[in-house]
Amino acid sequence: MAEKENKIIARRFNEEVWDKGDEAALEELFAEDVVDHGAIPGQPSGREGHKYQLTLFRNAFPDLHVTTEDIFSEGDKVVSRWTARGTHQGELMGIAPTGNGVTIKGIDVLRIVEGRIVERWAQSNDLEMMQQLGVVPSPE
Repeated sequence: MAEKENKIIARRFNEEVWDKGDEAALEELFAEDVVDHGAIPGQPSGREGHKYQLTLFRNAFPDLHVTTEDIFSEGDKVVSRWTARGTHQGELMGIAPTGNGVTIKGIDVLRIVEGRIVERWAQSNDLEMMQQLGVVPSPE
């Protein structure tokens, strides 16, 4: 039963926190001292760090839409494969708004204990995102 509940938490993380930008859901789903192994430069530790990351990306891509593609669960870990789409309308880590649309694909591994995310490992196609923004040239 815990694996089914963990999948629901992972889906809520994608759809409520990232897709809708719901900080109340983030507060509910994340342990205060969550460890984010996918932290970005300047990100504080714990739950506040994930709020920082969420705010940064939602300000850069205010029309961000996240779709959960797959979710797998075993024990206290859930793997979620997702696709995010948005238009670069605000500064992102020193990159001025380009107006370019981006599609970002990624995978999160979440460790969930007693109904809260306590660890997160994140991988996304950042190079492809930078190419879509025009910051890094695409291969010919």
